[in-house]
Amino acid sequence: METTDAPIDGIALTDALMRLLRLKTTPVALQMFERVEDMQAVPRIRRPDGTIHTADQIVGQAARLGFTVGITADDLVGPQCSTVLGLAPRSEEWLRGEPMAGVWFATQEDSAAHQRAMHCVPHGRYRAMAVSPWNSGRLPAPDIVLVYANPAQMILLINGLQWSGYRKLEWGAVGESACADSWGRALATGEPSLALPCFPERRYGGVADDELLLALKPADLAKAIAGVERLAANGLRYPIPPYGTQMDVRAGMSRSYGGRKV
Repeated sequence: METTDAPIDGIALTDALMRLLRLKTTPVALQMFERVEDMQAVPRIRRPDGTIHTADQIVGQAARLGFTVGITADDLVGPQCSTVLGLAPRSEEWLRGEPMAGVWFATQEDSAAHQRAMHCVPHGRYRAMAVSPWNSGRLPAPDIVLVYANPAQMILLINGLQWSGYRKLEWGAVGESACADSWGRALATGEPSLALPCFPERRYGGVADDELLLALKPADLAKAIAGVERLAANGLRYPIPPYGTQMDVRAGMSRSYGGRKV
């Protein structure tokens, strides 16, 4: 499956991703909106309707329940979530991070350093955000797609992204508020962004113990899926069968490399 200049088909690519990696969680399309009215016009959009959530919960409703959900800053529990999405400013109060001091970090200085380290979408352009299962077709041109996968699935997806046009991929970890490492970084920089989902993502967003999160542009994900197809054709596919820690490795290596010395 090779990428082209044609519109990216989230339905077909989700099917390919599920077939190749057997994901248990449907990839999520995420789109930012400059006008609330445009978000509200998304087909079958749900709104929190007076309830208050974390951004993790909103994403979780799409990933775990198959909902298409739209929010503004008013629907989120506080500025920690809305600032990552660019729906609220990086204010002086937010940058101090006082609520986290003594909870997640030893000192006020540590808490402020954490806030400064977070990737956030610049404030001022966007008023709303929506998420939907990528295969629903309700957000046909999302800004990014979120893929939840276990470590074995994730490394093959990264291998697929590196199949052609290789480059080393590097990420960081802010710890708490790890959504800044995934969708915050991907939206702010356009770069594929891998994160270890944090305590709130698992407590409130339903992220499973074994799941990592990769956020990336649809074109990058299409490229990665094309690469995974090529790897699978070479016998490098999921699930990865364990060979055994005490077996003579030469037979297994010859299956992968066809007798080439490695």
